Amino acid sequence: MNDELIPKGAGPLQLRRAGRLTFQSFVDCNMAEAWVDDRLRIFPGKYGEDPVWGPANDLRYADGATPEEAFATAPGGFRRPTMPPNAPVGEPGLHGAVWFETIYVDPAVERGHRLFALYHNENYPATLPYDPASGEGYRSENWPRGMLGEGSAQAVCRIGLMVSDDGGVSWRDLGIILQDRHPNLVLAPVNTNDTFPGGVGDPSAVASGDYLYVFFGEYGYPEAFSAQTYDRQVEMSCQCISVARLALADLDEPSGKAGRWDGASFAGAPDKPGVPVASLKIPEADGGGPASSGQDSFYWGPSVSWNEYLECWVMMMARSDHSTWIGDSIWVSTNPHRDLGEGANSQDWSAPCLVLRRPGHTMWYPSLQPALDPTQVERYTASSMGRKARLWVKDRPSVLGFDVDRDTEGTYLSDYVVDFVRPGEAQ
Repeated sequence: MNDELIPKGAGPLQLRRAGRLTFQSFVDCNMAEAWVDDRLRIFPGKYGEDPVWGPANDLRYADGATPEEAFATAPGGFRRPTMPPNAPVGEPGLHGAVWFETIYVDPAVERGHRLFALYHNENYPATLPYDPASGEGYRSENWPRGMLGEGSAQAVCRIGLMVSDDGGVSWRDLGIILQDRHPNLVLAPVNTNDTFPGGVGDPSAVASGDYLYVFFGEYGYPEAFSAQTYDRQVEMSCQCISVARLALADLDEPSGKAGRWDGASFAGAPDKPGVPVASLKIPEADGGGPASSGQDSFYWGPSVSWNEYLECWVMMMARSDHSTWIGDSIWVSTNPHRDLGEGANSQDWSAPCLVLRRPGHTMWYPSLQPALDPTQVERYTASSMGRKARLWVKDRPSVLGFDVDRDTEGTYLSDYVVDFVRPGEAQ
């Protein structure tokens, strides 16, 4: 492989090539996981209704005594959890498809039996039509074309929460915690990105103090969209990676209680665009721009973990450089503040540093996963890390444009061991 790697001394981690590990089940999101009954349980896959890509029942779980064992699960070793059914169109309940992105373990319940799953949710006007009484849902007028070409529709992403009382064997939906309403979507003819007309998604959540902090991609418009008054700069002002928080005490009844960062505090409404992390925005001079254009670059798909060795937060992210989320690079940023709730600590992320570039490929959903270390006694997950890790990423050979006749799913794989490096430490 002709990979471009992070230069030594240029960032908080170094990559060492290792034998390739290939995941044996479908992955199209961050890897949600938790220690349950002394085993690491992972939750890859997709579940629910999808009128464009087809209905999915690929969400699975598997576990192992070590991260390596869990990630090496053979295809026959994955099991289906019991999921809540999709509600009929026009009725309250779960709509669209879901992907689990982060698991939070309730510390009050022993052995990891009570879990909360943060999920990415996608809907269309066909699955969530506009309801004028509630303001929820989407009108189909001027809806932008989707990734499968003419006749296909773009999906709107939202973020929700489920709970399990049996370690992830069965789940109950608690509803949506973050979303954009229809007026904040960027529609045709302005939107030419083939993927999202707006919304919030691809989340990663970590607990700090009394809150769960949710980092996510923000793709909407900060005011009521009109093609006649559309302004590129206005769209850019609210897009990139953002953060919201939800009190841990509110996890059981989360609807309407998450607060988005509004530029000064977490007082932003959960259903209105917030203010993204400024240091994670790509300047226009470097190719940055609005998500709707399909020709400009932005970071997305954050995966956040607290690193005990570095004593800082570490965020891995992908970068989109084309209309169908094509991008050949993985980046890293750090935040030194253990307490994300004090002042503007949640916004204090370093300028992203290139970790890996693989020309001719698209790489999505990078995550750091615990690596076996004889000196390690802690039970690390993708949200907490020690001195070593494995870098996992969704990878597929890519061309500019989306060729539906090719295998477009790609492979979730790991080619590198990660060594974390403290400032001034010999490498």
